[in-house]
Amino acid sequence: MPFGPLPTNTVAGAFLLGFPALFSIVNPIGSALVFYNLATGHSHAERIVLARRIAMYALVLLLGSIWLGSYVLNFFGVSLGALRVAGGLVVGVSAWNILMAPDPPAAVPIQSTASPAELSSKAFFPLTMPITTGPGSISVAIALASERPTTGMGVLEFFGGLSLAAVAIVVLVYLSYAGADRVMRLVGENGARVVSRLAAFLLLCIGVQILATGAEALLGPWVIHTARQV
Repeated sequence: MPFGPLPTNTVAGAFLLGFPALFSIVNPIGSALVFYNLATGHSHAERIVLARRIAMYALVLLLGSIWLGSYVLNFFGVSLGALRVAGGLVVGVSAWNILMAPDPPAAVPIQSTASPAELSSKAFFPLTMPITTGPGSISVAIALASERPTTGMGVLEFFGGLSLAAVAIVVLVYLSYAGADRVMRLVGENGARVVSRLAAFLLLCIGVQILATGAEALLGPWVIHTARQV
């Protein structure tokens, strides 16, 4: 007997629905390269602290988006299309700034003496929002939550599976960020610069894609209505 896809009203089915979608938009490995570029000047111990706090903030954002995001959007009258347009702009601008920033001069690495408050502030913006789990990830999480079953115990199992997917993504984010400096050390200084530029370019492409998806959702009905009147 052939095996079909697992129903989304089960924990496993919801996990298999949410994990690939969240992984593709969060992209822990690619984001780790951007993280390393932005965290230049911090010691390895400080990067570990940043990675831990980013993971905590990212988990709160993803779980909040999954469980409460659609209700918050409805309360403020914001559509998913508008959220995607705004998220695409924020992600695109951040990626553009990274992409066009001049290469730092080769010098002795500077070890910062950032206070815990400064590390905590930097961990949330810009490293968590919008680099790791920005508006694009939030919109994807809200869109996934909108696929929930209407009634029954399957609703809890659906949200449980999506929550497990979010936890798995956050664990990958922490592991990737905590080991980002080791990866960069393997590829070398020049290789790190090339990889950082490529990661920023990919992030820019993701921002444009999110923006285009949101614009299509907002302008699609208007285009169809205009075409019918012509």
